[in-house]
Amino acid sequence: MSKQAKTGVLLVNLGTPDSTAVPHVRKYLREFLMDGRVIDIPFLSRWLLVNCIIAPFRAPKSAAEYRKLWTDRGSPLLYHTEDLKDKLIGKLDGEQYQVEMAMRYQSPSIEQGLAALQKGRVKKIIVIPLFPQYASATNGSVIEKVMEVVKEWQVIPAISFVPKFVDHPLYLQAWKDIAADFIQKEEYDAYLFSYHGIPERQIHKASCEGYCQLNDKCCARQTPSNQYCYRAQCFYNTRLLTEKLGLPSDKVHTAFQSRLGKDPWIQPYTEDTIRQLAQNGAKKVLAFSPAFVADCLETTVEVGEEYKEVFEEEGGQQWDLVPCLNAHDTWVECVKALVMEQDGARE
Repeated sequence: MSKQAKTGVLLVNLGTPDSTAVPHVRKYLREFLMDGRVIDIPFLSRWLLVNCIIAPFRAPKSAAEYRKLWTDRGSPLLYHTEDLKDKLIGKLDGEQYQVEMAMRYQSPSIEQGLAALQKGRVKKIIVIPLFPQYASATNGSVIEKVMEVVKEWQVIPAISFVPKFVDHPLYLQAWKDIAADFIQKEEYDAYLFSYHGIPERQIHKASCEGYCQLNDKCCARQTPSNQYCYRAQCFYNTRLLTEKLGLPSDKVHTAFQSRLGKDPWIQPYTEDTIRQLAQNGAKKVLAFSPAFVADCLETTVEVGEEYKEVFEEEGGQQWDLVPCLNAHDTWVECVKALVMEQDGARE
């Protein structure tokens, strides 16, 4: 009896430096920020900005920030993704699936992950970018890179992508399970959902026939015209989690962090929102980072430490951060479900 060909699964997260050494951080920043979907300006302008300004001057500061979260296992984003992969392997039938992981930037690379699947002679590849909301700079970049790699193959198997999973029931349930201890033990004055920001121009570029109005009315509901608008997806994500967690909607706030440069980014900005909450009398805030599935610099340091300092400077007293999904069992079940849905729900 001939051996059945497997379905390949490639989990892709953003990436991380190989270490906290400044040269490694600089190398990571250069690869990350030279992606034309991340900084979407003409190549020469991007090259000068990244190689002459951002990477040289930002690398030492970023290296110091990475040292705050680095552990004996290395980068949390990397080992949480490894743990997710290992748990998923345990959930799937090894006779039917081969699971690999990759980082969009640095290692293990997408080339390495795809090469392992190619070597395994898989009949189909399911690519899951680990970003709940679609954005050109994340999911779009992963999809483009995968296609760039496989176009050189002589034999290209069937390939499918999970472009987003912002409303998947198990993704929402995973957040509920993780947040339960916080919500059951405390009553907060405000609940802040902080998403990674992107430049406004990227929202307009992704707009369907100029539909985007970039305001709260436009983003207040999901429609076929704005289903891939990153800002609209984030507000949608907040609404779904507010309902799932049973939060009072009048205490829920959505904001956007990690602004880079002077160009206008999508608003409201997280830091401004935090200051306003404190000035309005909020003393206890529970923060979420639903744009990230694994804890990383932007969650642990930026939201967990830097924004806590901002809140306390303005008179706030308690700032709690809900951990990311990491390798939580419900999140693993969600990823398994995404695989099954792409693979025709075979068990």
